[in-house]
Amino acid sequence: MVTVYDVPPNKLIERLSKELRNKDEIQEPSWSSFVKTGVHKEKAPVQPDWWYDRVSAVLRSVYIEGPIGVSKLRGKYGGKQNRGSKPSKAAKGSGSIIRESLQQLESAGLIEKKDEGRVMTPEGQSLMDNLSHEIMKKMAEDNPDLSKYL
Repeated sequence: MVTVYDVPPNKLIERLSKELRNKDEIQEPSWSSFVKTGVHKEKAPVQPDWWYDRVSAVLRSVYIEGPIGVSKLRGKYGGKQNRGSKPSKAAKGSGSIIRESLQQLESAGLIEKKDEGRVMTPEGQSLMDNLSHEIMKKMAEDNPDLSKYL
């Protein structure tokens, strides 16, 4: 059985992003066009549909690292903050973006909240595994050596 661990993350996030656009519960907030993704960034994202990519990446993180909370996800999506002539230091990502993403994924039924943090639901896990299987199938068409994993 092919799982999320077997396929490249960028291909999975791209495919999952297309899939999440079709869900009514996952909508781009009105403020997403001008918000920065963290204190360490200078400008807002330039990609038009960056919201769906971030929600997909958060869902993949919950699958791999769950149970996980907002604080750990903020650290994961943070970066290096430029402080001018002072040395750079680590900065966390935007908590509002992470919380909104998690809330939308919960309302879609893909993750659920437990005492330890957010975890995948069976529906979310089957969606991720099915998409991983489709991606591996396409990769096996190009490279026959990968067909042994199907």
